Amino acid sequence: MPTNSPLKRKLRMGLIGGGQGAFIGRVHATAAVMDNRAALVAGALSSDPTKSKASASDYDIPADRAYGSYREMCEAEGKRNDKVDFVSIATPNHTHFEIAKAFVEAGFNVVCDKPMTFDLAQAEELLKVVEKSGVVFAVTHNYTGNPLVRQAREMVQNGELGEINAFRSNYIQGWLRTRLESENQKQASWRTDPSKSGAAGCFGDIGTHAYNLARFITGLLPKELSCSLKTFAEGRKLDDYGTALIRFENGALGTVTASQISHGRENDIFIEVDGTRASLEWHQENPNQMIVRKNGEPHKIYTRAGGPYLGAAAGAATRIPSGHPEGYLEAFANIYTATFDAIAKRASGAKFETVNTVYPNVFDGVEGMLFITQCVQSSKENGAWLPLKHAKIRK
Repeated sequence: MPTNSPLKRKLRMGLIGGGQGAFIGRVHATAAVMDNRAALVAGALSSDPTKSKASASDYDIPADRAYGSYREMCEAEGKRNDKVDFVSIATPNHTHFEIAKAFVEAGFNVVCDKPMTFDLAQAEELLKVVEKSGVVFAVTHNYTGNPLVRQAREMVQNGELGEINAFRSNYIQGWLRTRLESENQKQASWRTDPSKSGAAGCFGDIGTHAYNLARFITGLLPKELSCSLKTFAEGRKLDDYGTALIRFENGALGTVTASQISHGRENDIFIEVDGTRASLEWHQENPNQMIVRKNGEPHKIYTRAGGPYLGAAAGAATRIPSGHPEGYLEAFANIYTATFDAIAKRASGAKFETVNTVYPNVFDGVEGMLFITQCVQSSKENGAWLPLKHAKIRK
């Protein structure tokens, strides 16, 4: 645990979701404890009370803190002297709002999977609840935790790329080329169900990651967008491919493309950013390298922990020496460790930043839901240009 932490103990974590057969709950549990700053001590791991309690031993959660529902957990933990310091929500989209709202109103800090809520109205209401409560609220757009993504952001902020003119941010998968949901595959079933996923499928699931990544790196303030979404797998209820064109306040253009029907593609989220002085390119599937290009000069390859040319942000997000790969789980853990800094400050009564945070926060969650909402509506209107700036966007 860092010596500059205001707390001299591990933070106590509660997990919502992540029961038997789940994926992202285990990721949250692993990432949160990676730096030895937190311990998982309680959970409501499934909407099925029996399954929830049966799953507790998989996480070494003691029986007396293995709850049958999130409501039971919220009430019981609130009465304990050693109650959890934060809860992580790793459940399907349609449940995020009610769970987050309950814990925030009870004074608990929250780390929520993305997208933050089922729809924009819920996101805006949750923002009000968070602002009123004063809790720490993080959203796990985990790709922003990669060291070279933070290096890219720092380079943009320092003017090394000049004025940002354009970006191309993409997230390409192929796992939903066929209708796995018709085979009762758990992940496919809820992600393609509008009653659980929300108004968008592919764009809500991974398009939001691509958009958030671009906003994080470039800092460009959005103005309006035009979007086209399409469902290629016959009979599927939600989009499995789409492209959005975005105009920004400084005149820059950006494109976000997301696919879940591209043969052989796995989790290829990648971005290219064009500035007046230089351009850069980064791929999540090769996260330890970033290419920087400038006309008339040899291309430069930046490596994670590669030397003194890297800035403080990349260094702070790196755990092991260069040449030893770091990736998905480490990036996820970086979101947690930044959130923990704020949680520790709140617990000790110190002030903490709520808007311009290195971890994605509740404002980013609202912006993500606005992005989904406007993309869906624009596509329905044959690519009509719709406003994208939210009144609460402050960074």
